[in-house]
Parts: sequence; structure tokens; C-alpha cells
Amino acid sequence: MLRLLPNAITLARLCAVPATVWLILHDRLDAAFLMFAAAGVSDALDGWLARRLDAHSPLGAMLDPVADKALLVCTYLCLTWRGVLPDWLTILVVFRDALIVGGVALLALLGQPPRMAPLRLSKWNTAAQIVLAGLALATAGFALPAETLVELMIVVVAVTTVLSGAGYFLRGLRGGVPL
Repeated sequence: MLRLLPNAITLARLCAVPATVWLILHDRLDAAFLMFAAAGVSDALDGWLARRLDAHSPLGAMLDPVADKALLVCTYLCLTWRGVLPDWLTILVVFRDALIVGGVALLALLGQPPRMAPLRLSKWNTAAQIVLAGLALATAGFALPAETLVELMIVVVAVTTVLSGAGYFLRGLRGGVPL
């Protein structure tokens, strides 16, 4: 029974996505920050439990990144709609993810499915995206004077998004071989 706990936590994180969207759209950025932070803690917890309980599963391996991406993409879209993040950044972030998924699908259709190991730069990009989303929610939700830090993180996210997208593109050209 305990072996199901990591997947249950991941499912709860996936269910937190519509709640976070609703909170942002109803101008409850303070509560949305708390929900976003709780989702981040749950991500660490389900991974730790999966390792500790040796409870890795194909379902968990599929759901975990879906829950993470759903939360990030929806948070970015809503923060852009509320005017907290610039539209060009959200377009860049979502477009990069769409290109990666499309590229993987295309390579698979061509009979050359790439290995799915993330680039190190992509991990940094994801971390920067998470930090920016949390910082933007906290700054707007709690009226914190951190606009300069938010602007700096916007630049970091933009640069790492472009560079990691280019890295995946080059990997795809090489047939999925890590660079």
C-alpha cells in the first residue's frame, strides 16, 4: 500500500493545477503562491518516497513530468494573462516545450525515437522557470519589493529557454545522441 503513495502524491499535484489556475485568475496570488510552493514540496516528497520505498513505476515516470509541466505552463499562462509576466516570455517557454514534444514525435514517426535524457541546461532552465514563477507569485501576491529580481529572472529564463531549446534541436539533428 505504501508503494502507491508516491503516485498518489503526484496525482494530488496534478489536481493542484486547476486550483492554482483558479486562484491566479481570481487575483488570489498569495494563495496561489502557497499552492505552487506546496506542489514543489510534493514533487520533492514523491521522488524521495519513490526512491526510499523502491516504488518506481511506469505510471509515476509518466505522471511526474506531466504534473510538473502542467503546473508550470498553466502558471505562466495565467501570470501572463494577469499581467505579471511578459507575454513574449510565456510564448517562448510554451513554444520551446511544444517544439521538443513535436520533435520527439517526428523522430519517433521517422523510426528514430531519441533517448529521453534531459540536458543539464534543461534542468537549469526548469529550475529557473520554477524560481521565476514562485518569485512572481510571491512578489505580486504579497506585494514584496522584488521587481528587480523578477526582471533578472525573466532574463535568466529567456536565455536558458533559448539555449536549452537549441541544445535539444541539435540533439535531434544528431538522432537523439546526447551532445
